[in-house]
Amino acid sequence: QVQLVESGGGSVRPGGSLRLSCAASGIFNSINAMGWYRQAPGQQRNLVAVITEGDSTNYATSVRGRFTISADSAKNTVYLQMNYLEPEDTAVYYCNMMSALRSYWGQGTQVTVSS
Repeated sequence: QVQLVESGGGSVRPGGSLRLSCAASGIFNSINAMGWYRQAPGQQRNLVAVITEGDSTNYATSVRGRFTISADSAKNTVYLQMNYLEPEDTAVYYCNMMSALRSYWGQGTQVTVSS
């Protein structure tokens, strides 16, 4: 059974920073990509950032230049460094892993940006 465990969410003031982590465990084939999605109340889940097995990255336009995704392949872990956070970044952040055409999700971690 594959499990994705997220950590690092919380509350922060505008302009602040947070770092999310997501560790994958269990039995699975090689990881093709890992990424972060977010879902605000009443909205659909949208891609925030993704990193592939070749270390290519892609970001949503709204976070480019503020967020950085990275991965430690030895630990099957992906990170999201979030700087200059804005109230519009408030959402539940979900970790995603793609492996052998299968998609796995974490349970989500809340990020709240408020003064």
